[in-house]
Amino acid sequence: MRFLVTLCALAGCAIAHGDGAKQPPYADHVAALKKRLAARGFGELAVGIEEPFVVIGDKGSLAKNAQTVRWAADHLEADFFDRRPDRIIDIYLFDDAESYENGVERLTGESPTTPYGFYSPSNGAMFMNIGTGGGTLVHEIVHPYVEADFPDAPAWLNEGLGSLFEQSAERDGHIVGLTNWRLAGLKGALSRGEVGSFDRLAHLSDTAFYADDRGIHYAQARYLLYYLQEKGRLRDFYRAARAGRAKDASGYKALVSALGERDMAEFQKRWQRFVAKLSFAG
Repeated sequence: MRFLVTLCALAGCAIAHGDGAKQPPYADHVAALKKRLAARGFGELAVGIEEPFVVIGDKGSLAKNAQTVRWAADHLEADFFDRRPDRIIDIYLFDDAESYENGVERLTGESPTTPYGFYSPSNGAMFMNIGTGGGTLVHEIVHPYVEADFPDAPAWLNEGLGSLFEQSAERDGHIVGLTNWRLAGLKGALSRGEVGSFDRLAHLSDTAFYADDRGIHYAQARYLLYYLQEKGRLRDFYRAARAGRAKDASGYKALVSALGERDMAEFQKRWQRFVAKLSFAG
């Protein structure tokens, strides 16, 4: 078994911070990672360092997707997150459903519950079926940053940000979410009267938020943050919600303030009209 270890060669240099003292921990981490992978019988893999991540996959996948990791990390740090994860996060890239399912089982002892990918805090790793595209990769990159930068962030905000950037681009040097596949489901839910108030969304427990297997909560949160983004208020809202978390754990007061609204029921009607005008070609 042979591992191709690159520090910057595959996707440009990683962000430099301080005096470069982070390099020995990364080298030690990669050495331990190689031993762990070898013990589990994996074939030839490439390993790239894109601080604060270590990216693992075959050479082709790594060369392509390490660029996405670097781009997302740089832009998210510039616009939202003051703190990086305080540990190295591994990102495993699997090329198709079969290798993804087998790889997750061999690395974690459990089968994946999503066909796309997920972040596992307990494993300090992200596991991606990169064959489905890079959107989930950017989505999941958001989560370890939120974990470090905004401890105990409400699920609607955490997943709203992740979902917003699962289809993203650069505008005037900043990362922005674009419309995506969640729009059709949200429009359908709105037409059926199945979307609750923003007050309700913000105050859902994590358990209640994730219990929605239709994805309505994800879509509502995503397009609420999309609205804030398009109005130029998203970054200020995130910072206000983070700063006020001790007294406003739900982030709802920060939301109302960022929107500048007195009547949230009336605002929700306007937001629904805003959503109705959006389109996604797919």
